[in-house]
Amino acid sequence: MLTRPTDNAARERPDDPRRRAGPTRPADEATPHEPAAVGVDLGSANTRVWASGRGTLHVTNPAPAAAQWSGPVVRGRVTDPEAVRLRLSGLLCGRRRPLPAGVVVVACRPVGADAEAQLALREVMTTVFQPARLLFIDTVRAAAVGAGAAPGPLLVADVGAHLTEVAVLAGGVVIAAQRRDVGLHDHAGELDPDAAVIAAVTELIGQVRCQPGRRQAIAAAIRGGLLLVGGGATRPRLAARIAGAAGLPVRRPAAPHLAAVRGAGLAALAALRRGAVRL
Repeated sequence: MLTRPTDNAARERPDDPRRRAGPTRPADEATPHEPAAVGVDLGSANTRVWASGRGTLHVTNPAPAAAQWSGPVVRGRVTDPEAVRLRLSGLLCGRRRPLPAGVVVVACRPVGADAEAQLALREVMTTVFQPARLLFIDTVRAAAVGAGAAPGPLLVADVGAHLTEVAVLAGGVVIAAQRRDVGLHDHAGELDPDAAVIAAVTELIGQVRCQPGRRQAIAAAIRGGLLLVGGGATRPRLAARIAGAAGLPVRRPAAPHLAAVRGAGLAALAALRRGAVRL
């Protein structure tokens, strides 16, 4: 299982908000004295922040061709912490409703993120938000929550600018996952720029299908078809082409590029409400 905790904060990871969070206020509502819940999704091409009562803040990052890529986030890993900090601070600066003290932050991470990558992410989140609590959530899991997916076995593909992930969730937990360092911007300008991504998703589904353990849940998830999220899900015809290549029905949620950050925000809300007595 790839959603393993790394420290005390991670051990307090939020339960699946689809089943336990209960009714929530719309994103634009918050009581005046309620500490804020914050979800963060750092991508190579986009930085997104969701904050309770403030909605989604978004900025597009410079995204040159893969061969020249040296951005602040590379393949899901923070490589220039100062640039990421400035980008996040710029998003938050001057907002009509600044974030209060004592925020709960849930940050998205790629499946299988190692300790070094998580440490870099933790340092940036701590510097920018100075949170009361900081937790991590796998991006595929956050996207499933943000897409409003049912809690049963689920096959998810998240296609980003330079990273593609495929995972099976059961009971809101990642039980099998694979990733490939290829995305939408890696073959920009080619005759068929989506071909490599389609091949990667198809191959990753095959690899997930063959992973040991929880075979019954994995098979059930694959039979149910694929939930396609991330920036790739907004590309014309990509879902249909993946469906044809993988031989599976493919569905997309509304605003699939925002599913992960909304899911991280919902997870932060759930964690905030459970821990309200400690804040």
